[in-house]
Amino acid sequence: MSEPQFFVTPGAGEKLHALLGYSQAVRIGDRVEISGQGGWNDDIEFPEDLEEEIVQAFDNVERVLAAAGAGWPDVVSVDSYHLPDDPAYIGERPGRIMAEQFRKRMDGREPIWTELGVAALGAPGMRVEIRVTAIARD
Repeated sequence: MSEPQFFVTPGAGEKLHALLGYSQAVRIGDRVEISGQGGWNDDIEFPEDLEEEIVQAFDNVERVLAAAGAGWPDVVSVDSYHLPDDPAYIGERPGRIMAEQFRKRMDGREPIWTELGVAALGAPGMRVEIRVTAIARD
């Protein structure tokens, strides 16, 4: 079995690593697991617009995957966590934006996806977090 390799990206990744002591990705062989990525910038600030936040979270996932030698077309599983607009329903908009980003970034791959509504996320102002598993095609 391959030894785990851990990855931290520059900017927000380094700040979160120093503050909370975790890595953003681990690669064991061709399998890449990443920690949940929010729609933050390198100063861990969030846009006001929900669509911008989701797109930024996708960008952050892409950045972390790249550090571990993978990309969106390698993703096989996605878990997304959302602060719902209504306690009974996440809402149409987050799912629609997520699906648009999948189509844009996945090169035809259709991973499994679990979309969860949660009461809170890890930082003030955070409304979405995306965690993925990828099988890197080296």
